[in-house]
Amino acid sequence: MKRITFFLITVFACKSAISHARETTEEWRELALSTHPTARHEATFLSHEGKCYLLGGRRINPVDEFDPKTKTWRSMAKSPIELHHFQAISYDGKIWIVGALTGPYPGEKPVANIYIFDPRENEWSVGPEIPEGRRRGSNGVVLHEGKIYLVCGIRNGHIGGYVSWLDSYDPVRKEWKILPDAPRPRDHFGAALVDGKIIAAGGRTTSQETKQVFDLVIPEADIFDIKAQTWSTAIDPIPTPRAGTMTISLADRAVIAGGESMREKAHDEVEALDPASGKWESWPSLVTGRHGTGLAMVDGMLYTAAGCAVRGGGKEINSTEVLSMPVEKK
Repeated sequence: MKRITFFLITVFACKSAISHARETTEEWRELALSTHPTARHEATFLSHEGKCYLLGGRRINPVDEFDPKTKTWRSMAKSPIELHHFQAISYDGKIWIVGALTGPYPGEKPVANIYIFDPRENEWSVGPEIPEGRRRGSNGVVLHEGKIYLVCGIRNGHIGGYVSWLDSYDPVRKEWKILPDAPRPRDHFGAALVDGKIIAAGGRTTSQETKQVFDLVIPEADIFDIKAQTWSTAIDPIPTPRAGTMTISLADRAVIAGGESMREKAHDEVEALDPASGKWESWPSLVTGRHGTGLAMVDGMLYTAAGCAVRGGGKEINSTEVLSMPVEKK
């Protein structure tokens, strides 16, 4: 198992309260559990109200809930339709899926509506319709000041139709808005929000019609300043270009983990971008490389679960890993 030294600076809600940087030799570890989630990939994994949720994936799957306190998984309601290739967010006490694909490879279709899961009631509901001309899946999604932002994505499954679109949705006013396009299209990635900026890093331009499904990975990281309404590109490219990545915002970093590329095994690399400097850091590697899932942060612990251990969809897994984050408060 790899042991890597890294630094973490955490910025809390009050931006003036910055912790001291600290060296750590923490590493990812696989949890020995008595219960496990449904093995799946092209799903999402996120934290919501102190617990972790695994939703969607190929086939119609149940929602799986992980309680970090009891270290147990439980199965909840199945999704009303097959939902995959999406990045869910926690909003207004529920989990929202805004932009997803449905159906079999390679011509998966964009989902027409927002789908919402209520963990307290253990039930799904169909939300507002997504404008027909802007529907896509495999896109990044972030929440900022009550608005939901959709970044890039793909319109025609794995066949093609990747886009550089950026849209916002106001759930209160039920208003969609088209924003400036990103510098380049990308799909099979997750977005992060850091200090009012949307980070689009990792991903590829998937093109089964040219037999380039895994080839065209994107090294550049693009950054959208929501206040200024402008895009820029980070100084340095991501050290390990790959798609199918897991993404989370941690303090002042956008963390990109796992993924897939032309190599057979899924990636175990974890790398973090500091948008302020445009530089990347290497973080501890996963125990098991995986793609098509997500990252969830609860009480200073970073979790991942499920996904696929090889390129494509040939080896779905159900393991759960955790990394203890080194945080020193002032």
